[in-house]
Amino acid sequence: MAHRSNAALLSLHGVRVLGGPSAAQIGERFRLPARDVREHLLDAQAYGWVTRYDFFGETWSLTERGRAENERQLRAELDAIDARAEVAAAHADFVVLNGLHGEACTNWQLRPMPGSPRASNDHSDPDWDLDVLLQLDAVDQALQIVNTALTRVLTRFGGYARLHAAALARVRRGEHEWLDAPDRASCELVWIQFHEDLLATLGLPRGSDG
Repeated sequence: MAHRSNAALLSLHGVRVLGGPSAAQIGERFRLPARDVREHLLDAQAYGWVTRYDFFGETWSLTERGRAENERQLRAELDAIDARAEVAAAHADFVVLNGLHGEACTNWQLRPMPGSPRASNDHSDPDWDLDVLLQLDAVDQALQIVNTALTRVLTRFGGYARLHAAALARVRRGEHEWLDAPDRASCELVWIQFHEDLLATLGLPRGSDG
C-alpha cells in the first residue's frame, strides 16, 4: 500500500519542490487545506526552517536549516517504509529521460539555420516542430510509467506525470508558452520540480546525477 506523507512534511517539502510558493499553492499540489499548510509553515518558521515574504503576496522559502530538516524528514520517511531501492530505481530511469527531455526542449527553443547554429525557433517549420513534439510525446509516455511506479510507493509523487501531459497537450494546441514558461505548470517547470523531488528524497545534491 502506498505511503502518504504527513501534512507537516508535505508543507515543508512543498516549499522546496515548488520554489517560493504560497500556502495555497502547496495545498493545491498536495491536496491539503491551505489553512493547515499555513499553520505548519508558521511552526516551521518558528524553528527557523522557512522564511515568509509578502512583497507580491504570501510566499515562503527554505532556509539552510530548513533544507537540512526537510532532507532529514525525507530520509527518515524513506527508511521507515523501506522504499529507497524503489525510489533509486525510478531515479535511474529518470536520469535517462532527463537528457532526452532537455534535448527536446532545446530543439523546441532553437532551430539551427545556415550561419546561425543557435537561431531561435520561430515555429515557421511545422516539420521541425512535429519532430520535437514526437520526441516529447515519447518522453512523456515513459514519464507516466516512472511516475506511476513511484506513486505506488509514495503518494506525494502523484501528479507530476498528469501535469506534464496536460502542459504538453496545450503546447500541441499551439500554446507554445506551456513548454517552458516559469510562471505556470509548464512541461519544463513540472520536470524540474519532479527532478528536485527525486534529488531531495534520495539526499542527492543537484548536478550529481548528470
